[in-house]
Amino acid sequence: MKRSSTPFILTLIFFTIASTAFSQNNRQTENNSIGWFAFFANYKIDDKWSVHGEFQLRRTEWIANPQQNLYRAGINYKVHPQVIFRVGYAFADTYNYGDQPIAGNGIRFPEHRTYQMALINNPIGMVNVTHRFMLEQRWVGRSLDPKATEADEFVYLNRIRYLLRLDIPLVGPTLDDKEPYFAVFDEIMIGFGKNVNQNVFDQNRLGILAGYRFSGSVRIEGGYLNQILQFGRLVDGKNYFQNNQGLIINSFFNF
Repeated sequence: MKRSSTPFILTLIFFTIASTAFSQNNRQTENNSIGWFAFFANYKIDDKWSVHGEFQLRRTEWIANPQQNLYRAGINYKVHPQVIFRVGYAFADTYNYGDQPIAGNGIRFPEHRTYQMALINNPIGMVNVTHRFMLEQRWVGRSLDPKATEADEFVYLNRIRYLLRLDIPLVGPTLDDKEPYFAVFDEIMIGFGKNVNQNVFDQNRLGILAGYRFSGSVRIEGGYLNQILQFGRLVDGKNYFQNNQGLIINSFFNF
């Protein structure tokens, strides 16, 4: 399992470095402070099947202004004690924020997604290593009318995502109930297909977290988040990036 994932990971790293190097001298960057607050829930049906639901409230200026609301649902199937497959649907509602809006005419726009995901847990000593591979089919709302106030058509895009996460217990060799832990993750997103424009490299997200496991059913964590996002369009003839930094708080519930 480790051997099969290595070429894929190296490919994503290569594309990220190549994209960054290519655009370094032809780019603009803005900085935003953000606050992401997320709720994740899983309901177990039996030993193989479960239902997933989540809501993510994403804000700018820490919490003052909206950035995006994300709703995601899915069906999980456990094919192995360390491997879970998920298929589902997500809806994202993205607002006009920052120095430059993501949409050229500054509209708030919706996005519908279907997705397929594989979640692989690979403990190494006291460190729990998690790999998450996700493939998304995206219908992103837009309008070509500069005077439009809402989206009037949808553009189809593909995106592949890879997340690597490390969880380290802070008391003893394993994470048990009523114990703290430390976590770090990085996720890269790559767009592909005929409708991808400037942002083959779509996003990278880095998180450094401290958490507490109350029980096998409840866990809460919070810490630092850095989101680098590239626009799918040029601004003044240059590639445009957001460097968004701030707070992330996640809560997990298993029923």
